[in-house]
Amino acid sequence: MGYCTTTEVDNIIAQSLTSATDPVNQTRRNLLNIGSVRDKNVISDDIVQQFIRWSGQEIDAALSELYSTPLCELADFETTLAADIDEYNLYVILDKVAPLAVGDVILLADGDVSEKNEISEVVGDGVFEVAIPFDYEYSAGTRVLRLKYPDPIPWICSRLAAANIYDKYFASQASTNVSEYGDSLRKQARQKINDILNGRTILHGVRRIGRRLYDPTITDQYGLPDGSPATKDTDQLK
Repeated sequence: MGYCTTTEVDNIIAQSLTSATDPVNQTRRNLLNIGSVRDKNVISDDIVQQFIRWSGQEIDAALSELYSTPLCELADFETTLAADIDEYNLYVILDKVAPLAVGDVILLADGDVSEKNEISEVVGDGVFEVAIPFDYEYSAGTRVLRLKYPDPIPWICSRLAAANIYDKYFASQASTNVSEYGDSLRKQARQKINDILNGRTILHGVRRIGRRLYDPTITDQYGLPDGSPATKDTDQLK
């Protein structure tokens, strides 16, 4: 997995790449799902994951002058289970309401046992269903952490991947090679990258390596919390 999940890309892909047929057993889905289910006969999970990796490489290349890349997944929210997860209860019920959504990756940690999973459905406030059943049973009080890359990296990655996927499909059906929808997604993503490079958006939890200020009379650099013993004279600015 790259900087986003396949679920996040599926939520952005244009409706022309979706289907109402279950790709596993070929049964018809609910008509309300038309436009929200990716046609896996056209775009498989492997293709989506490859485009996610390519989008991550583009993000790393753009941010490498300011931040240490590749970026690492961080735990940005922590709570505990309010109810046991066992054969009688397969839902994740949190001790407090959390800002979690479909596609978020959670980690359950109980002593020596830990397990990652992805939220597949939001049942109610603080109640979630996961994509794959847990291998172990967890008791109330087990730590629950949300793992994700710093915002807005998943937002950027999912839109770049969806734009490139849609352009590939669109080019095979139209005379032009770039779709307007793909171009719009790409512009949104690159605007967010520019916000990071211009300093309007800070990636929390990521080590900064680029210069914060560069002025003919000032030299300052990230990563020196105790100050630098070097003198800031004219020779340093050459």
